[in-house]
Formats: sequence, structure tokens, C-alpha cells
Amino acid sequence: MSETIGFIGLGLLGMPVARNLLTSGYTLKIYNRTASKVEPLLALGGTQRYSPQDVVTSGGIVVSVMSDDAALESIVSSEGFLERLGKGGVHLAMSTVAPETSRKMAALHAEHGCLYVEAPVFGRPEAAAARELWVCCAGEQAAKERVRPLLEAISQGIFDFGEQVGAANIVKLCGNFLIISAGRSIAEALTMAANNGVDPNAVVDMLTTTLFSCFIYQSYGARIVANSGVYQSNWIAVKDTGLFEQTAQKAGGSAPLAHLLHEIMQENLLS
Repeated sequence: MSETIGFIGLGLLGMPVARNLLTSGYTLKIYNRTASKVEPLLALGGTQRYSPQDVVTSGGIVVSVMSDDAALESIVSSEGFLERLGKGGVHLAMSTVAPETSRKMAALHAEHGCLYVEAPVFGRPEAAAARELWVCCAGEQAAKERVRPLLEAISQGIFDFGEQVGAANIVKLCGNFLIISAGRSIAEALTMAANNGVDPNAVVDMLTTTLFSCFIYQSYGARIVANSGVYQSNWIAVKDTGLFEQTAQKAGGSAPLAHLLHEIMQENLLS
């Protein structure tokens, strides 16, 4: 694989994604805000760079795995990033962000003759390490075809939602809303059962092998039981429930469950 790929972002998902690309034979120029995180990847053939624009090859491919909208916008707006990527360059953005942010990023790239493909993923860090992510993507068809081998190297399946940027992040927000809803519902149900003298393990065993026999209920059920019935909120849950509600409202709809869930996630995070 002769093309050198720029790579930005070594968080919980970015690190295993970068590792899997390197072990699949790709050459990576890597930037991370905390420079020391790059060190484990140097032995695999990665090379370190010290600014977002320094990973960019003119007309090349850059992969970013950023934490939120602000982080994504900061790398795109960094001096020289888009200018260097230039005509024919492709930015494969794997962040979960607002669809509006994706569309804004795509327009900025187009002004410089380069292309933007959004590709948010479903899967925890252990799934990323095992190349078992599920990818949602949207963007210009030729650009998606160019980056597809990279996505195949890190995932177990790719779902294409067309050329309208923003569509893939809408799907990702839908999925995250349902996942977070399920986690909170499981925790509340198991707490009610335990407070009434019923073994939560038995409840999970019965429900996740019959009525709710699916991966999310099974995996979250087991983790919540192991965590004494607690569904732990985190900043990602707060961010994504908020983005879901905002996206619904901007399209003229309402999202009362998302609003309530967002408030609960915020309260739990602060408590």
C-alpha cells in the first residue's frame, strides 16, 4: 500500500483504528494533541507529526477521529490544513457530530477542491480493536470508493447513506439515542427488581434470552448487573442526547424523550 495516510486523533477509538490500519499495511503520519500517545504506534511504522496540517499530503487522504464538533472544526480550521489537502484530497471524518457541522465541513472542503466523507462508527473500543466496528458513511461517491479499503480494514460492515453529507451522522445519533435509552431503561428496571427482592441476574438472563434477545440488551445488561445496577453516564452520552434533540428540533420536530434523557444524563454526570 504505497499511499501514506494522515491520521489525527488517538482517543479510545482512534488508537485501535490507527493500530489496525498500520497492521494492515498502511503507512500513517500521525498527529495527536497529547504527543506521547503516538509513541506506541512508532514501532508499528507510524511517523509522528506535530500539527494537523503536517499529516496532510496534497491530494491525499486524512483520517480524523475527533471527540466532538469543536475538536473537528479546530483541525479543519488550523492554518494550512485545507490548503495543503487541496484538489482531489479526501478527509475521512469518523467523528460523531451534528449533521449541520458535517455539512459545514463539507462546504469548507469544497471551497478548496477537496472532499469530505463522514463515517461515524458504532462499537466500543474493544470492538474497534477487534475490527468489529459498524460504519455509517455519506459523501461524494468517488471519495467513498477511495476510502472504502481503509474502512474495510477496521470494520465488519459498511452502510452507505448516499452523497448527502449529514445523513450518516443522523443515523449515528439515532443509534446512540436508542443505545443510551436502552442502557438507562435496563438500569431502572433492574433497580426496581432488586428493590423488590428479585435477583437482577435472573431478570437479565430471562429477558435477554427471550423478549430482548439482542446484542445491546445482552451486553449492557451484563455490564449493568456487574456495576450493581448502575448505568454510568459520561460526557459522550450527554453530548449525543443533546445533539439528537437539537437535530430533531432544527427539522421542525420534537424529542421529549431525548430532552428528558439529556437532563438525566447531565444530572448523573454531575452527581
